[in-house]
Amino acid sequence: MFGHRVAKSKFGELNIRPYTYLRYLNQNSIDKTYTDGFGKTQTVDPRQDVQLQKVSIYFTGWAFDPKFTYFLYVWTTNASQGQGAQVVVAGNLSYTVSKHLRFTGGIMSLPGVRSTEGNYPFWLSVDNRMIADEFMRPSYTSGLQVRGEIIKKLTYSVMLGNNMSTLGVDAGQIDNKLSTVAGALVFLPTTGEYGIFNGAYGDYDMHEKVATRMGVHFTRSDETRQGQPENSAFENVSLRVSDGSSIFLPNLFNPGTQIDEAQYQMLSFDAGAKVKGFALEGEFYWRKINNFKLIGSPMALTELNDNGFQLLASAMVLPKKLQLYTTYSKIFGEYGEPTETRVGFNFFPFKNTIGVRLNGQATFMNKCPVGGLAYPYTVGANGTIFNLDLELNF
Repeated sequence: MFGHRVAKSKFGELNIRPYTYLRYLNQNSIDKTYTDGFGKTQTVDPRQDVQLQKVSIYFTGWAFDPKFTYFLYVWTTNASQGQGAQVVVAGNLSYTVSKHLRFTGGIMSLPGVRSTEGNYPFWLSVDNRMIADEFMRPSYTSGLQVRGEIIKKLTYSVMLGNNMSTLGVDAGQIDNKLSTVAGALVFLPTTGEYGIFNGAYGDYDMHEKVATRMGVHFTRSDETRQGQPENSAFENVSLRVSDGSSIFLPNLFNPGTQIDEAQYQMLSFDAGAKVKGFALEGEFYWRKINNFKLIGSPMALTELNDNGFQLLASAMVLPKKLQLYTTYSKIFGEYGEPTETRVGFNFFPFKNTIGVRLNGQATFMNKCPVGGLAYPYTVGANGTIFNLDLELNF
């Protein structure tokens, strides 16, 4: 459905798929300052700009044996020009033994939440998650993965990785433990599928029968201060407390103390149902960070516990043409309880294709704990954010 076959022979196959989107972003309604979870006043620099936000070119196919496949890509985010990992050339190689066992090695998303299972970019919003998902999730890293079907309608995936996020982190910054593990079990009890591209959000497909899914995910990782990308880095996933502060900042919890190492554990459950263009979906997250190794003075804090959830409701009010949605997300954190509400639409201008869409949304943000130049939101945002995206994926 997506991509173009440019070569095929007895030795292999090559497909190319371009992906990009143009974004107008307006953050002018958010507050210029906020008070963090430690009582300090921080400043916010609102944006209003137009960006050809991301350009990706995907190369997929097989070589010498249809069981031996490749997924390679060039990826850039223009809003982050001049920063680390602004341009990424990456991918992975796979060998499929059977429907029960497929080996993959390379750079992949850790399967720690539903949105990192491989359903990108078929989310309700264009290339941005809700705050609970963004706050809790692991990201892309180098590693090894196995996945497949256990029994009919029940699949698994397990990945061993270098760390939680390899983007903006060189090999010298990564510890030598190889201790990052993530796994997922997904059950599709009714129709045995959940839409295009490994389970898209919403029901563009207009299912005639009720499609349902339930998933459970787990991630564990030992993270070091040195192994974290900078706060403003592209696709940054740093361990944060619920006011948005990185846990590795010096003097954050105690004067004269800095966390040098910590252990991250995160469990998530998700469920969803869709039929005749309507979809109701949700996910709950539980995160624990402990086993701190410190630089400097001791501190009383021994662990951080944060919970959160997101709910998504959507409807294709005009089949294959116009979708409306609303979402809500909240984090129950030890340094604040941020919330987010969205209302938005997706308009598909061309007949019977999801490859082009116009997305518009208003986000009502309350003390945003995540953000960066790659996202429509920023850390500390408190107020209303508008974005309008034109996406091409073919």
